[in-house]
Amino acid sequence: MPDGSPKEHEFFTKLSKEVKAHCSSEQFGVSDLAEMMGMSRSNLLRKVKKQTGLSVSLFIRKIRLEMALDMLKEGSLTVSEVAFQVGFSSTSYFIKCFHDYYGLPPGEVGKGEWPREEDVQKQEKQLPLNLKRVSLYVLGSVFVALVVVFGLRYFPAKMPGKSIAVLPFKNESSDSTNVYIINGVMEAILGHLQKIEDLRVVSRTSVEQFRNSSKTIPEIAKELNVTYFIEGSGQKIGEQLLLNVQLIDAEGDKHLWAQQYNRETKDIFALQREVAKSIADEIEVVITPQAEEQMDKEPTTNLEAYDAFLKGMDFFYAGTREGLEQAIPYFEEAVAHDPAFARAYADIAIAYYFLDANQVDKKYTSQINKYADRALLADPELAQSLIAKAVFYMSSGSYELAIPYLEKALKYNPNSNLVLGFLADFYANQYPDTPKYLEYALRGLQLNLAALDSAEASINLLHVSNAFIQAGFVEQAEEYIDRSLDYDPDNLYAAYVRAYILFVKNGDLAETKSLLKETLQRDSTRLDVIQEVGKVCYYMNDYQEAFHYYQWFLSIKNAMNLDIYRFENAKIGFVFETQGLHDAADKLFADYYNYAENDQSIYKHLSLAVYFAQRNENEQALQHLSIFAKQDNFHYWVLLFLKIDPLVNSIKDTREFKQIYQEMENGFWKNHEQVRKSLARKNLL
Repeated sequence: MPDGSPKEHEFFTKLSKEVKAHCSSEQFGVSDLAEMMGMSRSNLLRKVKKQTGLSVSLFIRKIRLEMALDMLKEGSLTVSEVAFQVGFSSTSYFIKCFHDYYGLPPGEVGKGEWPREEDVQKQEKQLPLNLKRVSLYVLGSVFVALVVVFGLRYFPAKMPGKSIAVLPFKNESSDSTNVYIINGVMEAILGHLQKIEDLRVVSRTSVEQFRNSSKTIPEIAKELNVTYFIEGSGQKIGEQLLLNVQLIDAEGDKHLWAQQYNRETKDIFALQREVAKSIADEIEVVITPQAEEQMDKEPTTNLEAYDAFLKGMDFFYAGTREGLEQAIPYFEEAVAHDPAFARAYADIAIAYYFLDANQVDKKYTSQINKYADRALLADPELAQSLIAKAVFYMSSGSYELAIPYLEKALKYNPNSNLVLGFLADFYANQYPDTPKYLEYALRGLQLNLAALDSAEASINLLHVSNAFIQAGFVEQAEEYIDRSLDYDPDNLYAAYVRAYILFVKNGDLAETKSLLKETLQRDSTRLDVIQEVGKVCYYMNDYQEAFHYYQWFLSIKNAMNLDIYRFENAKIGFVFETQGLHDAADKLFADYYNYAENDQSIYKHLSLAVYFAQRNENEQALQHLSIFAKQDNFHYWVLLFLKIDPLVNSIKDTREFKQIYQEMENGFWKNHEQVRKSLARKNLL
């Protein structure tokens, strides 16, 4: 219970009581709790975060685990029974969460081993990654965790042209289990509108915070920067679907159009199309023949398949690993009912892709390919089908083959936040291209002008900051990183990216090291920060301290069987060599060479230049560096760190190196200016 006034104690007592009353329901979450408390989701998020330091979802999990401990102490229930009673459908996942929080497996409690208060770890540090909000991007010298699905409250410029937001539809059914159907109708209407190129459509994540908001339409319009709103409510009674939809002028809060629909559930797809087209007519935006063709497609002819699919999407949007695992069986049920259900096939492939992310052993590559091909066979123009095939190529390392699928997906869905998110991630991580990364990040920003909470806004601002610094826009990067930390001072990703942005400004590695160590002290489990501290020590030629951090990093990485940071193995090998660990160093150099030889990005020849330089094969090193210098869209970190990298000591003082470096520098800043002009023309800067 947080410290505070009697009123606050009363509030949190009631909050805990509601969670405990619904503890056995796995589906009980933030929105349900907000409704029970008579608050908007965003207000609840802010209040709980302020008083406890936890998000609402983590607060709920904390109470579930505390109840589980009490049940286990009683000794009358098995671990599986306790897991079920506190809302965990997966016993293995319950065991993991319990162990992470209390420091011992739940089975030990039954044997009389109870956790001590001082051994309880901070829950929020141990919970699994939210895949909807966070993906790991390899960004040259800086490895930053960033969001794929954008959303924030701050926006840099007015959204061009006509813009619209679809507010969360209200479920008026007496049966609360019908929520997923009303959400599905809202999502489908949103999806249809996103196909209209003349219209800017704010994403679902941006509007979700207003589900139970007491704010007025003009107030929400100011936050989202849109010209129109759609409000809706509905209910399912037997086989009838009742729907009320209103179109509102945002500035004047005037109702422009309203319609009531009473249709049989078998007509749900026609209803969704009709609503979207009626709205387009009212606001006078052009639906191209290509867009209309896409809108007229029905996702499935089987209502049982669609019902299963909508249930799966509720789990899919949760964004957690367990949510993905729970969504897949519903999608499989959907395709069992309808073997031509392209969207369901595609989402199975995408879910498997996220489950395999950053794992050394890729378990699901064949499933990704199988379901992607079935999705494309059923609908080769569906954005999700194209993304599914793209992620197959990404998961198998054939990055160039993914490009046409991603770009065609954007062609069919120019307003799709999902597609723009994948494109930004792709050009930041799998196939680095700085100008494209920045452009897609900023285009995504225009469609996502509000986050679910301040933590998500902070991560999204961090994402844009990193795109700017990678392209050499230092002032913009600093502005966005400061805003990121204003939203969430506990965002450790932003804290250590800021350390590097300050290095760009002052060149002080000692300050960078100090700031990174401060970040690591706040969470010693952060694998990325451990590696960053080791790297800064390496650049400072403090190899003994670098060895300490690199050894720590490798022990965790290998224990977790993660496939990350292979491009850093040359630095780690160099440090191990200085400590006399020649066999370990040779293995690291060999793996680095294998990585460089198979690298499909523009950085291949830079990596090979570094490899041959550390072997004192200077002629080959300079040849590869000269080839790399012909590139002009590499990220800024290359210029900043190459000239101080100990791996190139054998060539850095040569006339050839200095000439090549000057060529690289000239090319970078020429490209920087071209990017600036291009973004300005597109109203993105």
